[in-house]
Amino acid sequence: MLWNLPEDMRFFKNTTWGLPIIMGRKTFEALGNKPLPGRFNIVVSRRPGYTSGNPEVQHTNSLTKAIEMAKKMDAKEAFIGGGGQIYKESILICDTIYMTRVFAFLEGDAFFPEIPADVFHMTHSKKVTADQKHAYDMDFQTWKKIKSIPEHTG
Repeated sequence: MLWNLPEDMRFFKNTTWGLPIIMGRKTFEALGNKPLPGRFNIVVSRRPGYTSGNPEVQHTNSLTKAIEMAKKMDAKEAFIGGGGQIYKESILICDTIYMTRVFAFLEGDAFFPEIPADVFHMTHSKKVTADQKHAYDMDFQTWKKIKSIPEHTG
């Protein structure tokens, strides 16, 4: 992660606590090959035979299989925790996007895809101003998938 924003970390932890979180191998490795505590960690890797070596982490070779694994946990929600490829593959199948938009120009190698305005609309926004603990302004946003209303006949 390119920043240290305690309020963002608190939001992420509180939102995902006790629930399945799906992430790519590179994201898992960026976390030091350690599972996020208090969550059911599912790592997706296309590497044949990949294993983290950690019995607390489940592994699979596709996003579809990871979602199936999460569904078996009978949780109210499952989360996508990155990276860029997993975000890209999952954005159109998600019902809700919880996003922290950080207002900074930084160089990185993984990005969240553009949220399609014809598929999602923002339902919540809470702005947080930079301070002594937070180097950048940020905005906690919730986006919900637009549900089409069926035509009424009768």
